[in-house]
Amino acid sequence: MIIAVDGPTASGKGTISKELAKYFALPFLDTGLLYRAVGWTVSEQGGDADHAADALAACVFDSSLLDNPGLRSEAVGGLASRVSVHPEVRRALDKRQKDFAYQPAGAVLDGRDIGTVIAPDADVKLFVTASPEARAVRRFEEMKRRGEQVGLEDILAEILQRDERDKNRTTAPLKAAEDADLLDTTNLTIDAAVQQAIAMVNAKISGRRDKDPA
Repeated sequence: MIIAVDGPTASGKGTISKELAKYFALPFLDTGLLYRAVGWTVSEQGGDADHAADALAACVFDSSLLDNPGLRSEAVGGLASRVSVHPEVRRALDKRQKDFAYQPAGAVLDGRDIGTVIAPDADVKLFVTASPEARAVRRFEEMKRRGEQVGLEDILAEILQRDERDKNRTTAPLKAAEDADLLDTTNLTIDAAVQQAIAMVNAKISGRRDKDPA
């Protein structure tokens, strides 16, 4: 079974995806970390995230980089959004994501184009969203816990800019797949959001079984 979870930054899709992977005993991949790794590498190499050649060169990185907690910073998130607009970068990372999605054991992947590009025939597709204001507060609280000093208004501005880039890039823009189930977490606790996501997946699986009893 392949579960594709898409949505904008700080919508809760990462936590929801991890919990879905645990609940259904499936391998999990946070595809956003791949783009964060590229953004990080561009910066370390002194390149320009807005320059396609620099971003493509940064796609060659050791997998151990994905365990670097520094990738979770707001600054690297911004770099990830910038490098992700380059079609060359998306093509370079597509195979790694598709190989993970279509492994025999199945998988849960979260990102921005899983249900539309990486695994368009996924068994279950969820699009997790929330208002920009709610997402900004969540990111603000998360960064405070990490000891990072940043203003709420600055975070909201960055989220709006990132949304704009992600939705309007020419290759694999952020959007819900036509057959995705929408999960709005604006007014949900994370526990409630996870339980709702599990229920949505179970309903989809049950519906498939009803259609194909054999």
